[in-house]
Amino acid sequence: MNKKIVVDSGPLIALFDKSDKNSPTALAFLKKNTSPLFTTLPVVTEVIYILDFSIKAQSDFLEWISRGGLSIINLDHHDFSRIKDLMLKYQDLPMDFADGSLVAACEKIESHFIATIDKDFEIYRFYDKKTFHNVFDMK
Repeated sequence: MNKKIVVDSGPLIALFDKSDKNSPTALAFLKKNTSPLFTTLPVVTEVIYILDFSIKAQSDFLEWISRGGLSIINLDHHDFSRIKDLMLKYQDLPMDFADGSLVAACEKIESHFIATIDKDFEIYRFYDKKTFHNVFDMK
């Protein structure tokens, strides 16, 4: 069975913004990836906001999701409590809502695999103190 990868906004933005310095890496990652991809609605919102320079980029991103490019992990009221706790725990970084939603989503689907350009995921920990494995190689 393939590992489940939860995707942060950075690689998603790079996929749909060809001027992004990480665009070639994001495209290479997508081409070689065979694992299912997941994200959260707060991340989708963040991506759409950053892609606001182009309605075409926004539309292409939403179309890609609608065609199964990645699945959205639903958050429930328990997840919001966990996100609040995480944001308080990591307030010195600070952790934003989208990142908190990704940690909660990873815990929910029991995956330690994340695709991100955000170095904060080297610091964040699961409820069981395990670390994340970033599969988005920036080398």
